[in-house]
Amino acid sequence: MSTIKVAVLVGSLRKESLNRRLAKAIERLAPPDFAFEHVRIDDLPLYNQDFDADYPDAAKRLKRQIESADALLFVTPEYNRGVPGVLKNALDLASRPWGTNSFAGKPGAVIGASIGATGSALAQQHLRNSLVFLDVPTLAQPEVFVHFKDDGPVDPDGQVTNEGTQKFLQSFVDRYAAWVRKNLR
Repeated sequence: MSTIKVAVLVGSLRKESLNRRLAKAIERLAPPDFAFEHVRIDDLPLYNQDFDADYPDAAKRLKRQIESADALLFVTPEYNRGVPGVLKNALDLASRPWGTNSFAGKPGAVIGASIGATGSALAQQHLRNSLVFLDVPTLAQPEVFVHFKDDGPVDPDGQVTNEGTQKFLQSFVDRYAAWVRKNLR
């Protein structure tokens, strides 16, 4: 059995990020042939079309990481009803220069967590709009909007502490794994 490499882009830079915890939970629930690599986005320069002639090293690294992956997992918080700028910047850098879109054709999924009741729903929709343009076939269902409270439902190590959340996230992971396998190129 060959390993399926998943590039994980977490849209939060915070050390204690709820979305990073959610990403860890997904990794714990994934099949053994799935390997997850977190893509660093905190050191990227803001996209500037002037880069297209000579890309910065951090942006080249980002493109290589995306290109070497078989699949994508976007884990996003919601900032002011949208995608965090750092995540949007990573999309812009990895999809440029024109004709070198590193994301094209890679199956992906969008999930997110928030302390708010809507659990990043609007940010996820915002992100999905960009992913359509970037030619990322994205799993539509189940949608994953995890509402975090003081006691979880995922601890800092990615252990799911709520049985209902555990079952729901496992159903997502099962669908995601099947989706990725079906859409591998």
